[in-house]
Amino acid sequence: MDNNNDFKGGENGGFSNWGQTVLIVLIAATVTFFIYTVAQRFMTKGMSQELSYSRFLSMVDQDLVAKVEWGDGQITVYPKSRVQTEQPKENPSKEEKEGIARDDEEGKALNFDTSKEETSFSEQNSSLSQDSSKNNEEGLKENGSKTEEVYFKEDISERTSWETILGMILKNHLKRRNNAGSDSSSGLTQGESRVYYVVPVNADAASLVERLYRHNVEIYRKRPDNSAFLMQIIVSIVLPFVFLILLMNTMVKKMGASGGGFSGVGKSKAKMYMQKDTGISFKDVAGEDEAKESLVEIVDFLHNPTKYTSIGAKLPKGALLVGPPGTGKTLLAKAVAGEANVPFYSLSGSDFVEMFVGVGASRVRDLFRQANQTAPCIIFIDEIDAIGKTRDTRYGGNDEREQTLNQLLSEMDGFDAGKGIMVMGATNRPEILDPALLRPGRFDRRVIVEKPDLKGRVNILKVHAKDIKLDDSVDFDEIALATSGAVGADLANMMNESAITAVKNGREKVSQKDLFEAVEVVLVGKEKKDRILSQQERKIVSYHEVGHALVAAVQKHSEPVQKITIVPRTMGALGYVMQVPEEEKYLNTKAELHSMMVECLAGRAAEEIVFETVTTGASNDIEKATKIARAMVTQYGMSEKFGLMGLARQENMYLGGRAVLECGDDTATEVDQEVARILKECYEESKKILLENRFALDEIAKFLIEKETITGKEFMKIFAEVKEKEGREEHPENSSELKEGTEENEGKEEGHSEA
Repeated sequence: MDNNNDFKGGENGGFSNWGQTVLIVLIAATVTFFIYTVAQRFMTKGMSQELSYSRFLSMVDQDLVAKVEWGDGQITVYPKSRVQTEQPKENPSKEEKEGIARDDEEGKALNFDTSKEETSFSEQNSSLSQDSSKNNEEGLKENGSKTEEVYFKEDISERTSWETILGMILKNHLKRRNNAGSDSSSGLTQGESRVYYVVPVNADAASLVERLYRHNVEIYRKRPDNSAFLMQIIVSIVLPFVFLILLMNTMVKKMGASGGGFSGVGKSKAKMYMQKDTGISFKDVAGEDEAKESLVEIVDFLHNPTKYTSIGAKLPKGALLVGPPGTGKTLLAKAVAGEANVPFYSLSGSDFVEMFVGVGASRVRDLFRQANQTAPCIIFIDEIDAIGKTRDTRYGGNDEREQTLNQLLSEMDGFDAGKGIMVMGATNRPEILDPALLRPGRFDRRVIVEKPDLKGRVNILKVHAKDIKLDDSVDFDEIALATSGAVGADLANMMNESAITAVKNGREKVSQKDLFEAVEVVLVGKEKKDRILSQQERKIVSYHEVGHALVAAVQKHSEPVQKITIVPRTMGALGYVMQVPEEEKYLNTKAELHSMMVECLAGRAAEEIVFETVTTGASNDIEKATKIARAMVTQYGMSEKFGLMGLARQENMYLGGRAVLECGDDTATEVDQEVARILKECYEESKKILLENRFALDEIAKFLIEKETITGKEFMKIFAEVKEKEGREEHPENSSELKEGTEENEGKEEGHSEA
């Protein structure tokens, strides 16, 4: 029974259940209400103001109200404009008449001729009042919230005549603008004259109507009009709500299609491939014949199930690919996807891990649900150790990972093998996997993908060289010998680097020289040409590397020298000696390990012999020698003191194989003392060999300083010549007798030929 319905979406990742729909509707409603509230605050700001009833009556008594609209439960008040509240007096006094006369003169100074006016002062006054009132009403009807006031550029006193005002109007000395500032004469505060007021209807409506008529206030009946309210509801609520619903639905669908969001949080991220999607088949896999054979059987079972089921065979429920990094585990899985004519689900172990608790288990359920719908099929989980780590507390616990693992174990044990669902996993840390995951019935087969042997490396090189142009000098056997321990990824990189090197050198085909240079690039890095060593440092490095090569040439169990160079490399080496084994070896004797340690310490011995001091250049050599000596004591049982006692175990055998001591502190101290003794003996032996061949050491070092790089053949030729020369100098009589004997033999041969 799948309990993850709350997280499953509809087609294309859209939501398909009521829980998600209600959640989206609630979010959209909340956002819409917020938008409506903010819009209402800004829309109503400055349009209307609440006015107390007593203040309204005071305005009526002061003749400050032009008209009112009587509605249901409230009265809308429209104040008079300033021009309406400042009408000239009908019977001016003597002083006022003098002021009017002065204003007339001012009007004449403004080139305004009042005699040319056809209307009288009273008519003009009446006309101005009517126009002002009419304009005010029209403005109120158009704007609803804005009335305009009249201001003059000059200060107009109460004695200013109406003719002067009309003259200033006609001469454009009058400007109209919104009210800015307080009006002390009318008693209105700043901003009140440009807005209308809403007053609640009081109980004494009859007396209020009588008072309004007494002050010549126009009264209108406000007709209820719901069209504006409905339009406001549609614009401010309905449209934003619908828009948010559509927007969130689109976002949820997109997130669901990409495996995220509300609908995709618990969905599987597996990618499904069909037969030709990967473009890789078993022909593209080389060097892993045993692993390939195991997987070919599984693919054949999927293609011809009746051939196996007829005798009672069942499809293995799982196959675990185990091996070091780069050996081709994922490549084998892609080859299976290319060969199997069934759906192939591929994903990584980290795809099950999320920040939400329970998501991993939900994705496991969804993955196997999809697999059941498309069975027969193959599920491939790469890096399965990300979720399959043992539940032992020694390695650290994690509730989310353990819950995901439990669900995976349940699904692998619960599905019907007859449907043809097979689970493949890949890891390079099998020792940390949970035992319940490794047992038969879940992973029935463990396919070991080891590092390729000599033949496997040759085949891998040929596979990766099928699209590369090669000349006749290429010999894959030599390259395979020189790359002992390399995995498929390393060899593929070497072939690509060789092609790049050939193009860089202006060649149209890859040669053997390009391949060897590519091997060096992968193993030790590119040549660091910008690093210039001093003469003393070059001499030290030269003696150091010749010391390694000379000891390797003298010892019986050492590998032949392929190349010596003192050119710095990008991976930190100032010089190195390349050795190539004559054949592939899987075991090392005690004598061979001893020879390896002597070679490693020969560089430091050469420095001490020649320069009577040592440098930091031997750090890597000392590390290698110490590792060999410690393994001989703790793991291989090659120490006379400890005998066959195992004092260490190897962890992460596919990831470097770090050894961990399993002994007491006193025993560990004795182990260190034994390792130091072995290293000291090897170092003394290195010094002894170099002292015996000091003349060869000096001669070869001089040649290396001059050439910077010499091949193994050149090295052995110089070493043989030096030894011969050294032998003649030590035994000149033997060399002269040998010369005379050679001449006599040559004379006899000449006489015999003449006869």
